Amino acid sequence: MSYKNYPMVSRVVFGRGSFSQLEDILVPKRLSTIAPFIFLVDDVFKKDPDLTSRIPLAYEDKIIYISAEEEPKTSQVDELVEDIILTCKQRPSGIIGIGGGTVLDMAKAVAIMVTNQGEAKDYQGWDLVKNPALYHVGIPTISGTGAEVSRTTVLTGPEKKLGINSDYTPFDQVILDPELTKGVPKDQWFYTGMDCFIHCVESLKGTYLNAFSESYGEKAYELCVELFLDNNLSEEEAQDKLMMASWHGGMSIAYSQVGVAHALSYGLGYLLGTKHGIGNCIVFDHLEEFYPEGVKVFKEMKAKHDIKLPQGICANLSDKEFDIMIDVALSLEPLWENALGKNWKKVMTREKLRDLYSRM
Repeated sequence: MSYKNYPMVSRVVFGRGSFSQLEDILVPKRLSTIAPFIFLVDDVFKKDPDLTSRIPLAYEDKIIYISAEEEPKTSQVDELVEDIILTCKQRPSGIIGIGGGTVLDMAKAVAIMVTNQGEAKDYQGWDLVKNPALYHVGIPTISGTGAEVSRTTVLTGPEKKLGINSDYTPFDQVILDPELTKGVPKDQWFYTGMDCFIHCVESLKGTYLNAFSESYGEKAYELCVELFLDNNLSEEEAQDKLMMASWHGGMSIAYSQVGVAHALSYGLGYLLGTKHGIGNCIVFDHLEEFYPEGVKVFKEMKAKHDIKLPQGICANLSDKEFDIMIDVALSLEPLWENALGKNWKKVMTREKLRDLYSRM
């Protein structure tokens, strides 16, 4: 029996206002005055001097703003890497991602691709990365995706939507400052929070479950229920707890896997560009057959926060388009095996997937 020797984030700071420690953290990591730190920052902060003025730029450091309107693409990673290599006099000292799951995934992917040859699409899959990544730091400004703790960076490539899953992917340093999540719009707060909730349900109900995953998954599940169904939390308490739920939810799938909702959501994301959080919600709403208890609680949360999910997004798709989504979903074999066991192909047929997609 071989056990996963799983890499964790080696350093983490948690606390309100901890973002102000970024400069102290980076100074000893600077390789030289001409080896810059590259800050990838969610472009919603372009007009937010409260955050951008606190980024500790020195020497030739630079900020590159990243739009999170669309899911990250392998081509976008390749363009960024080329830009960094062409404009920096020396290999950068590190990559710092400040934003939600999209920006954190971009930071992880760029840190890998600066030190590995070829294109990002060549590394979509499990354990294909040869060289250690550049030093990279993750600073989430929205909680739920678990991107700050996971060993994957989910990218849409020319042929598939799949992560670069490797031991070199996790951040070297994470700063968890709940204050940074204060301006998140309500719908987005709900969708990314549900990404975390769905991580937990899929991990806890999966065949890969073990005591390691279970301990994190149960804690994250409990925090999500408290957050989304309890009326007595202050805004600050809610921010703190969702940040911890996201961390624990990410850890729960570290040693297990996600399941049906994520597999179907990847299909929607690949074909329709549906954002990951909302895609998970649209799918999960129809999965009573697989996760009866989880879907019941999800519907209660949705009603309590008056969230209206988009309907009929697959209503006018052609057979060819359905086939593309089905192919993407079926390619995620570890997710299906976790959800349905070794004989998952007998349960999850193309017809069954077509039926599920056509309800959305």
